[in-house]
Amino acid sequence: MLKDIKIIDFTNYIPGPFATLRLAEFGAEVIKVEAPEGDPARNSGDGYVFNAHNRGKKSIVIDLKQQEGKSLALDLLAEADVVVESFRPGVMEKLGLGYEAVKKRNPGIIYCSVTGYGSDGEMSRLGSHDLNYMSLSGSLAQLKDSAGRPIHPTHTFSDYIGGLAASERILAALVARGRSGEGSNHCISIADSMASLMANHVLIEKETGYEHGVSVLNGTIISYGIYETKDGRYVSLGALEPKFWNNFCQAVGRPDWQLAHDSRPEESNPVFTELVQLFKSKSLSEWSEFGRKIDCCLTPVLETAELKDDPYWRERSFILPEGQIKMHGDLTARKSTPPPEKGEQSEAIIKERKQRK
Repeated sequence: MLKDIKIIDFTNYIPGPFATLRLAEFGAEVIKVEAPEGDPARNSGDGYVFNAHNRGKKSIVIDLKQQEGKSLALDLLAEADVVVESFRPGVMEKLGLGYEAVKKRNPGIIYCSVTGYGSDGEMSRLGSHDLNYMSLSGSLAQLKDSAGRPIHPTHTFSDYIGGLAASERILAALVARGRSGEGSNHCISIADSMASLMANHVLIEKETGYEHGVSVLNGTIISYGIYETKDGRYVSLGALEPKFWNNFCQAVGRPDWQLAHDSRPEESNPVFTELVQLFKSKSLSEWSEFGRKIDCCLTPVLETAELKDDPYWRERSFILPEGQIKMHGDLTARKSTPPPEKGEQSEAIIKERKQRK
């Protein structure tokens, strides 16, 4: 879908590379510009962070601190459709590679900056990471243990949400350019992107004072919750609508539970205590099979290593043999190149550029 779209990617770590990986999966040519020392993600977690987000891309090393490097970068941008950068606000302008400078050479350029807190305001120049965006957005406060202490996630949700927002904006800009012929400038705030997930919570708090979103979705009714199995694992039951709860009750031989659909998960509730014991009577695999056969919104809480062997993901070939994961489940995975070595395509890209001059 993005064949012949050329993207110059100046981003590091996760948000920007995740955005351009999604676009590469659509067929875009992504040229990753790396400093002489390379993307820091190459040295993060034995390189796994880099490898997870950069397949199907090309790499060119450019020293943007040198005039020759700046000139080369500007030449690449003059022929590009999209540029994505994740420096702090003002850095690309100081390098002579800001939107206005690039626009003079390439009026149709779509310029996307991925930032922590936007391009202006008192926090715009501050450094932050995923955990900071999670906490500032109010999202982290929704993940608490029984003592009310925020739980430290093992997933960098903000990084990925920021990347999704960036790829979404770029695609919208490409559509707009297709209609008007004009390029555009965009600044993505990862904090803003994460806070946008708080839509329910903010409105409900304003109207009712309740700070935890949609109450039936946060463990206040027995038909929508997490339950332990016989082997110490967990399943999620999402039988929010009565029809799914009724299907579950009928399938486990307890039609008498149907009226308890929206009752509370408390020890004083006899249906809840019986439900807890029921889930502990079968193993995770038994309940997983049950959930695939009965239309009652029941799924296993899978560990990372179990994804590749789960029937759903195996059927969709979602986990690729090389340990990568598809970006778009309904599309046939493109045959892409492995994550590039630092500067792997530098010579070829420079040679091609000279030939076109």
